[in-house]
Amino acid sequence: MKEKELNRYLYQKAYLIRRAEAAIRADYASDKMKTPMHMSTGGEAIAAGVCQALRPQDQILGTYRSHGIYLAKTSETDAFFAEMYGKATGVAKGKGGSMHLTAVDHGLICTSAIVGTTIPVAVGAAYANKMQKNGKVVAVFFGDGAVDEGVFWESLNSACVMKLPVLFVYEDNGLAVHVPAEQRHGYKSIIEIVRQFNCNVFSSETTDPEAVYNLALQAIGAMNKYQQPSFLRLAYYRYLEHVGTNEDFNSGYRDRAEFERWRKADPVELQRKKLGKWFSEGEITAIERTIDEQVEGSIKRADEAQFSQPQALYEDVLA
Repeated sequence: MKEKELNRYLYQKAYLIRRAEAAIRADYASDKMKTPMHMSTGGEAIAAGVCQALRPQDQILGTYRSHGIYLAKTSETDAFFAEMYGKATGVAKGKGGSMHLTAVDHGLICTSAIVGTTIPVAVGAAYANKMQKNGKVVAVFFGDGAVDEGVFWESLNSACVMKLPVLFVYEDNGLAVHVPAEQRHGYKSIIEIVRQFNCNVFSSETTDPEAVYNLALQAIGAMNKYQQPSFLRLAYYRYLEHVGTNEDFNSGYRDRAEFERWRKADPVELQRKKLGKWFSEGEITAIERTIDEQVEGSIKRADEAQFSQPQALYEDVLA
Protein backbone atom coordinates (compact mmCIF):
# COMPACT_ATOMS: atom_id res chain seq x y z
CA MET A 1 0.00 0.00 0.00
CA LYS A 2 1.29 3.46 -0.89
CA GLU A 3 2.23 5.74 2.01
CA LYS A 4 -0.35 8.35 0.98
CA GLU A 5 -3.20 5.84 0.89
CA LEU A 6 -2.10 4.21 4.16
CA ASN A 7 -2.01 7.49 6.05
CA ARG A 8 -5.42 8.49 4.71
CA TYR A 9 -6.92 5.19 5.90
CA LEU A 10 -5.27 5.58 9.30
CA TYR A 11 -6.63 9.11 9.68
CA GLN A 12 -10.12 8.04 8.62
CA LYS A 13 -10.13 5.34 11.30
CA ALA A 14 -8.70 7.57 14.04
CA TYR A 15 -10.97 10.51 13.18
CA LEU A 16 -14.04 8.26 13.02
CA ILE A 17 -13.35 6.98 16.55
CA ARG A 18 -12.80 10.50 17.91
CA ARG A 19 -15.83 11.93 16.11
CA ALA A 20 -18.16 9.09 17.13
CA GLU A 21 -17.16 9.38 20.78
CA ALA A 22 -17.50 13.16 20.68
CA ALA A 23 -21.07 12.62 19.48
CA ILE A 24 -21.70 10.19 22.33
CA ARG A 25 -20.39 12.73 24.83
CA ALA A 26 -22.57 15.47 23.36
CA ASP A 27 -25.79 13.46 23.75
CA TYR A 28 -25.09 11.21 26.72
CA ALA A 29 -26.57 13.59 29.29
CA SER A 30 -29.94 13.35 27.53
CA ASP A 31 -30.19 9.81 28.93
CA LYS A 32 -31.27 8.38 25.59
CA MET A 33 -28.32 5.98 25.65
CA LYS A 34 -29.16 3.43 28.34
CA THR A 35 -25.68 1.95 28.62
CA PRO A 36 -22.50 2.61 30.59
CA MET A 37 -19.72 4.09 28.44
CA HIS A 38 -16.04 3.18 28.52
CA MET A 39 -14.49 5.62 26.09
CA SER A 40 -11.54 5.01 23.77
CA THR A 41 -10.52 8.67 23.45
CA GLY A 42 -6.74 8.97 23.57
CA GLY A 43 -6.14 5.42 22.38
CA GLU A 44 -7.12 5.87 18.73
CA ALA A 45 -3.62 5.08 17.44
CA ILE A 46 -3.80 1.53 18.82
CA ALA A 47 -7.18 0.62 17.32
CA ALA A 48 -6.46 2.33 14.00
CA GLY A 49 -2.90 1.03 13.63
CA VAL A 50 -3.48 -2.58 14.62
CA CYS A 51 -6.75 -2.98 12.72
CA GLN A 52 -5.20 -1.47 9.60
CA ALA A 53 -2.39 -4.03 9.84
CA LEU A 54 -4.91 -6.87 9.99
CA ARG A 55 -6.60 -8.25 6.89
CA PRO A 56 -10.42 -8.15 6.50
CA GLN A 57 -10.65 -11.90 7.23
CA ASP A 58 -8.56 -11.68 10.42
CA GLN A 59 -10.44 -11.74 13.71
CA ILE A 60 -10.40 -9.55 16.82
CA LEU A 61 -11.81 -9.61 20.35
CA GLY A 62 -11.84 -6.85 22.94
CA THR A 63 -12.85 -5.47 26.28
CA TYR A 64 -15.66 -3.24 27.49
CA ARG A 65 -13.61 -0.28 26.14
CA SER A 66 -14.65 -1.41 22.71
CA HIS A 67 -15.67 1.56 20.55
CA GLY A 68 -12.24 2.05 19.00
CA ILE A 69 -11.69 -1.48 17.74
CA TYR A 70 -15.28 -1.83 16.52
CA LEU A 71 -15.11 1.35 14.45
CA ALA A 72 -11.58 0.70 13.20
CA LYS A 73 -12.39 -2.84 12.07
CA THR A 74 -15.81 -2.13 10.53
CA SER A 75 -15.95 1.61 9.67
CA GLU A 76 -19.67 1.07 10.31
CA THR A 77 -21.78 3.41 12.47
CA ASP A 78 -25.49 2.61 11.89
CA ALA A 79 -25.63 -0.60 13.96
CA PHE A 80 -23.06 0.87 16.36
CA PHE A 81 -25.13 3.90 17.34
CA ALA A 82 -28.37 1.91 17.29
CA GLU A 83 -26.83 -0.32 19.97
CA MET A 84 -25.79 2.72 22.01
CA TYR A 85 -29.41 3.89 21.92
CA GLY A 86 -30.72 0.42 22.76
CA LYS A 87 -32.60 -0.01 19.51
CA ALA A 88 -33.63 -3.14 17.62
CA THR A 89 -31.34 -2.22 14.71
CA GLY A 90 -28.28 -2.39 16.96
CA VAL A 91 -25.58 -5.04 16.73
CA ALA A 92 -27.22 -6.94 19.60
CA LYS A 93 -30.77 -5.64 19.04
CA GLY A 94 -30.15 -3.08 21.78
CA LYS A 95 -29.61 -5.77 24.41
CA GLY A 96 -25.83 -5.55 24.70
CA GLY A 97 -25.01 -1.87 24.84
CA SER A 98 -21.58 -0.28 24.59
CA MET A 99 -19.69 -3.12 26.28
CA HIS A 100 -20.99 -6.03 24.19
CA LEU A 101 -20.27 -5.35 20.54
CA THR A 102 -19.90 -7.85 17.73
CA ALA A 103 -19.53 -7.74 13.96
CA VAL A 104 -18.75 -11.29 12.89
CA ASP A 105 -18.89 -10.46 9.18
CA HIS A 106 -16.08 -7.95 9.76
CA GLY A 107 -14.07 -10.30 11.98
CA LEU A 108 -15.04 -8.83 15.36
CA ILE A 109 -16.00 -11.94 17.33
CA CYS A 110 -17.08 -10.12 20.48
CA THR A 111 -16.22 -7.73 23.28
CA SER A 112 -16.93 -8.42 26.95
CA ALA A 113 -17.70 -6.48 30.11
CA ILE A 114 -15.75 -8.91 32.31
CA VAL A 115 -12.01 -8.32 32.58
CA GLY A 116 -9.85 -10.89 30.81
CA THR A 117 -12.68 -13.07 29.52
CA THR A 118 -12.03 -12.63 25.80
CA ILE A 119 -8.36 -13.66 26.08
CA PRO A 120 -8.99 -17.44 26.35
CA VAL A 121 -11.71 -17.15 23.69
CA ALA A 122 -9.11 -15.61 21.36
CA VAL A 123 -6.79 -18.55 22.05
CA GLY A 124 -9.64 -20.92 21.19
CA ALA A 125 -10.37 -19.06 17.96
CA ALA A 126 -6.69 -19.15 17.03
CA TYR A 127 -6.62 -22.90 17.71
CA ALA A 128 -9.66 -23.39 15.47
CA ASN A 129 -8.00 -21.37 12.71
CA LYS A 130 -4.84 -23.45 12.99
CA MET A 131 -6.81 -26.68 12.78
CA GLN A 132 -8.74 -25.38 9.76
CA LYS A 133 -5.52 -24.09 8.15
CA ASN A 134 -7.33 -20.97 6.99
CA GLY A 135 -4.44 -18.58 7.65
CA LYS A 136 -6.46 -16.22 9.85
CA VAL A 137 -4.79 -14.22 12.61
CA VAL A 138 -6.62 -13.45 15.87
CA ALA A 139 -5.85 -10.23 17.75
CA VAL A 140 -7.14 -9.80 21.30
CA PHE A 141 -7.12 -6.34 22.90
CA PHE A 142 -6.97 -5.99 26.70
CA GLY A 143 -5.96 -3.47 29.34
CA ASP A 144 -3.87 -3.20 32.47
CA GLY A 145 -6.26 -5.02 34.75
CA ALA A 146 -6.31 -8.12 32.54
CA VAL A 147 -2.61 -8.85 33.04
CA ASP A 148 -3.35 -9.25 36.76
CA GLU A 149 -5.72 -12.10 35.97
CA GLY A 150 -4.56 -15.71 36.02
CA VAL A 151 -6.44 -16.40 32.81
CA PHE A 152 -4.09 -14.06 30.93
CA TRP A 153 -1.01 -16.04 31.95
CA GLU A 154 -2.72 -19.38 31.33
CA SER A 155 -3.85 -18.23 27.89
CA LEU A 156 -0.41 -16.87 27.00
CA ASN A 157 1.20 -20.14 28.08
CA SER A 158 -1.31 -22.25 26.13
CA ALA A 159 -0.86 -20.16 22.99
CA CYS A 160 2.90 -20.53 23.23
CA VAL A 161 2.77 -24.28 23.84
CA MET A 162 0.39 -24.82 20.92
CA LYS A 163 2.18 -22.27 18.67
CA LEU A 164 -1.02 -20.41 17.86
CA PRO A 165 -1.49 -17.41 15.52
CA VAL A 166 -2.75 -15.02 18.18
CA LEU A 167 -1.63 -11.42 18.69
CA PHE A 168 -1.92 -10.28 22.31
CA VAL A 169 -2.46 -6.49 22.23
CA TYR A 170 -1.82 -5.00 25.67
CA GLU A 171 -3.28 -1.48 25.78
CA ASP A 172 -1.23 -0.04 28.63
CA ASN A 173 -2.57 3.19 30.11
CA GLY A 174 -0.79 2.58 33.41
CA LEU A 175 -4.01 2.06 35.35
CA ALA A 176 -6.44 -0.70 36.26
CA VAL A 177 -9.46 1.55 36.82
CA HIS A 178 -7.70 3.97 39.24
CA VAL A 179 -4.80 1.84 40.53
CA PRO A 180 -1.31 2.34 39.01
CA ALA A 181 0.84 -0.62 38.01
CA GLU A 182 3.42 -0.10 40.76
CA GLN A 183 0.72 -0.75 43.38
CA ARG A 184 -0.41 -3.98 41.68
CA HIS A 185 2.59 -5.66 40.12
CA GLY A 186 5.17 -7.63 42.07
CA TYR A 187 7.57 -7.33 39.13
CA LYS A 188 9.28 -4.51 37.26
CA SER A 189 8.67 -5.34 33.62
CA ILE A 190 5.99 -7.47 32.02
CA ILE A 191 8.00 -7.30 28.80
CA GLU A 192 10.95 -9.11 30.39
CA ILE A 193 8.63 -11.78 31.78
CA VAL A 194 6.79 -12.43 28.50
CA ARG A 195 10.16 -12.71 26.74
CA GLN A 196 10.76 -15.86 28.76
CA PHE A 197 7.89 -17.49 26.83
CA ASN A 198 8.10 -18.81 23.27
CA CYS A 199 6.57 -15.57 22.09
CA ASN A 200 7.61 -12.61 19.93
CA VAL A 201 7.55 -9.45 22.05
CA PHE A 202 7.16 -5.86 20.87
CA SER A 203 6.66 -2.66 22.88
CA SER A 204 6.26 1.05 22.16
CA GLU A 205 5.28 4.35 23.80
CA THR A 206 4.24 5.89 20.48
CA THR A 207 0.93 7.67 19.85
CA ASP A 208 1.59 7.68 16.09
CA PRO A 209 -0.98 5.52 14.25
CA GLU A 210 1.46 4.79 11.42
CA ALA A 211 4.16 3.68 13.87
CA VAL A 212 1.64 1.38 15.58
CA TYR A 213 0.64 -0.01 12.18
CA ASN A 214 4.27 -0.78 11.29
CA LEU A 215 4.92 -2.40 14.66
CA ALA A 216 1.78 -4.52 14.34
CA LEU A 217 2.93 -5.63 10.90
CA GLN A 218 6.26 -6.68 12.44
CA ALA A 219 4.45 -8.61 15.18
CA ILE A 220 2.23 -10.40 12.65
CA GLY A 221 5.20 -11.10 10.39
CA ALA A 222 7.16 -12.61 13.28
CA MET A 223 4.15 -14.72 14.22
CA ASN A 224 4.03 -16.19 10.73
CA LYS A 225 7.80 -16.62 10.43
CA TYR A 226 8.41 -18.31 13.77
CA GLN A 227 5.01 -20.02 14.09
CA GLN A 228 4.37 -18.67 17.58
CA PRO A 229 2.19 -15.94 19.12
CA SER A 230 3.19 -12.29 19.41
CA PHE A 231 2.76 -9.92 22.36
CA LEU A 232 2.38 -6.24 21.57
CA ARG A 233 2.47 -3.72 24.42
CA LEU A 234 1.33 -0.24 23.43
CA ALA A 235 1.20 2.70 25.81
CA TYR A 236 -1.49 5.38 25.72
CA TYR A 237 -3.27 7.88 27.97
CA ARG A 238 -6.98 7.52 28.64
CA TYR A 239 -8.37 11.05 28.27
CA LEU A 240 -11.65 10.46 30.11
CA GLU A 241 -12.77 8.79 33.31
CA HIS A 242 -12.69 4.99 33.57
CA VAL A 243 -16.42 4.73 32.96
CA GLY A 244 -18.48 7.65 31.73
CA THR A 245 -17.99 10.58 29.39
CA ASN A 246 -16.35 13.17 31.62
CA GLU A 247 -12.81 14.16 32.51
CA ASP A 248 -11.60 13.03 35.93
CA PHE A 249 -8.53 15.12 36.72
CA ASN A 250 -9.93 16.19 40.08
CA SER A 251 -10.37 12.65 41.40
CA GLY A 252 -6.99 12.54 43.11
CA TYR A 253 -5.30 9.66 41.29
CA ARG A 254 -3.96 11.66 38.33
CA ASP A 255 -3.72 15.33 37.40
CA ARG A 256 -4.20 17.53 34.38
CA ALA A 257 -0.47 18.15 33.96
CA GLU A 258 0.00 14.50 33.01
CA PHE A 259 -2.84 14.76 30.51
CA GLU A 260 -1.35 17.90 28.98
CA ARG A 261 1.97 16.10 28.40
CA TRP A 262 0.21 13.34 26.47
CA ARG A 263 -2.09 15.82 24.73
CA LYS A 264 0.90 17.32 22.93
CA ALA A 265 1.21 14.00 21.08
CA ASP A 266 -2.51 13.52 20.45
CA PRO A 267 -2.88 10.61 17.99
CA VAL A 268 -5.65 12.18 15.89
CA GLU A 269 -3.95 15.58 15.59
CA LEU A 270 -0.61 13.92 14.88
CA GLN A 271 -2.10 11.87 12.04
CA ARG A 272 -3.91 14.92 10.65
CA LYS A 273 -0.67 16.86 10.43
CA LYS A 274 0.89 14.02 8.47
CA LEU A 275 -1.81 14.26 5.80
CA GLY A 276 -0.53 17.74 4.93
CA LYS A 277 2.29 16.03 3.05
CA TRP A 278 -0.17 14.73 0.42
CA PHE A 279 -3.48 16.56 0.87
CA SER A 280 -4.58 20.19 0.92
CA GLU A 281 -6.46 21.58 3.91
CA GLY A 282 -9.62 21.51 1.83
CA GLU A 283 -9.16 17.83 0.99
CA ILE A 284 -8.56 16.94 4.65
CA THR A 285 -11.66 18.90 5.66
CA ALA A 286 -13.64 17.01 3.01
CA ILE A 287 -12.52 13.68 4.53
CA GLU A 288 -13.69 14.89 7.93
CA ARG A 289 -16.98 16.23 6.57
CA THR A 290 -17.82 12.85 5.05
CA ILE A 291 -17.27 11.16 8.41
CA ASP A 292 -19.18 13.89 10.26
CA GLU A 293 -22.16 13.36 7.97
CA GLN A 294 -21.92 9.59 8.41
CA VAL A 295 -22.00 9.91 12.20
CA GLU A 296 -24.81 12.48 12.19
CA GLY A 297 -26.90 10.32 9.86
CA SER A 298 -26.36 7.23 12.00
CA ILE A 299 -27.41 9.07 15.15
CA LYS A 300 -30.56 10.36 13.46
CA ARG A 301 -31.48 6.86 12.26
CA ALA A 302 -30.74 5.38 15.69
CA ASP A 303 -32.90 7.98 17.41
CA GLU A 304 -35.79 7.22 15.06
CA ALA A 305 -35.46 3.41 15.20
CA GLN A 306 -37.77 1.20 17.24
CA PHE A 307 -36.89 -0.55 20.47
CA SER A 308 -36.93 -4.36 20.46
CA GLN A 309 -40.17 -5.97 21.57
CA PRO A 310 -40.25 -7.68 25.01
CA GLN A 311 -40.11 -11.07 23.30
CA ALA A 312 -36.57 -10.24 22.20
CA LEU A 313 -35.43 -10.88 25.75
CA TYR A 314 -35.95 -14.57 25.10
CA GLU A 315 -34.25 -14.62 21.71
CA ASP A 316 -30.55 -15.34 21.02
CA VAL A 317 -30.23 -16.98 24.45
CA LEU A 318 -28.08 -20.10 24.34
CA ALA A 319 -28.46 -21.31 27.92
